[in-house]
Parts: sequence; C-alpha cells; structure tokens
Amino acid sequence: MSDPLPRTILLVDTERFSERDDVQQAFLRRMLYDVVDRTLLAAGIDQTLRLRADRGDAIMELIDPNAPLTTLLRTLLTEVPAQLRAVNRLASASAQIRLRAVLATGYVAIDAYDGWVGSDLNHACRLLDGEPLKQALRERTDDYALCVSEPVYAGIVRHNHTGIPAEEFSPVTMPSKNGPLGAWLYGPLPKGARRRSRRGTPAPGRGPGPGPEPGRPRPGPRR
Repeated sequence: MSDPLPRTILLVDTERFSERDDVQQAFLRRMLYDVVDRTLLAAGIDQTLRLRADRGDAIMELIDPNAPLTTLLRTLLTEVPAQLRAVNRLASASAQIRLRAVLATGYVAIDAYDGWVGSDLNHACRLLDGEPLKQALRERTDDYALCVSEPVYAGIVRHNHTGIPAEEFSPVTMPSKNGPLGAWLYGPLPKGARRRSRRGTPAPGRGPGPGPEPGRPRPGPRR
C-alpha cells in the first residue's frame, strides 16, 4: 500500500438510480460522467490531476491538492447546476438526473489492488449517504445538493471568497453508524434537519443553555 497522500475528495451520486431500468441507468451513467468531466475541466482539472473510481450510480474523484480548492468549489456551485439544466431540459421525465455531491479533503492511500483506503475518505462517503443531504435534494427543484466537510468550510468557505457565499452554507449534523458527523450544506436546510451553531455547538433552542459565569454560584431552588 502506498503512503497516505493529501487529496481533495469529490463524491457525486445519482438519486433514485436503482429505480430505473437498464436502459435508463446506462443513460444516467453517461450523463453523470459528462457532468463531472465538464465541471472538472471548467475548474482547470484535467486527467493528469485526478484519479477516478466508478461506483455504478456514483463517481469518486481523488484530486491533486495543488489544484486550487477555491476554483473547484466555485465551479461546483455554478457549473453543475448549469449542466443539469441543460441535460434535463432535453431528457424525458424518466431520464431526469439529480445529483448530490460532497467536497472534502484528507489523506488517502492506494493499495496493491488500486483500492482507496483512508478514514477521511470514509468520512466523506458517510456525508454523501447522510439523510440531511438526501432530504435536501428531495425537497429542491434545482436537481442538485452539495455539502462540504468541516475542513473545507474552515479553510475556504468561511473566508467568503468571490463566488463562494459563506452565508449560504448552513452547519448540519449528519447521523452515521459511527456517530454524528459535522458538515456544511449549501442552500436551504431540509425540513427537520438538525442544525448546529457555527461554532459546532447546538443551535439556539436546540440544547442546554450556558452555565453560570466563572466565580458565580448556581442559583438554588426557589422556596
């Protein structure tokens, strides 16, 4: 197995893929590849800067960390919705493609079987399968839902770079079999989603209030 190397991780999944017949699935796979390839090329990321793993209804991309993350995220916010509008405008109702995506960073190793290994990759996959992201896509009309990992938010989003509006990202908690995971969802929160405050603590009204100030005793019971 190779040494773990820093990577940008992009995961893109097709909604309701297994509900389609074979012909429709083949069409959706072509569209998925086209949308992802065009988006990455628009971000200046060619075949020499990325590795791809095919997951049938999904694509996993390991991207060279030297490719600017700001450019990639900005492109994901604009190019993917534009590509989906162009594709779905001409597709039949049964061939509409809707995507959810995760952008993360971390260390990933490649083993002797060309498999990818890394807890950061596992974390990103759990974000992709998180119910808040799935529900956000179900409730939207623009055919696309994107979330980013906490390191991407801390390193890129919160600085409000041009074309990356920090105020449009909301902190959410993604349940997983290994416990809750933090992420940042682009666009409106789905109904009933558990929101975190921007410091990672429960949002107002969702958790216990602050304790007493240092040096001040807690109030006793009323007589």
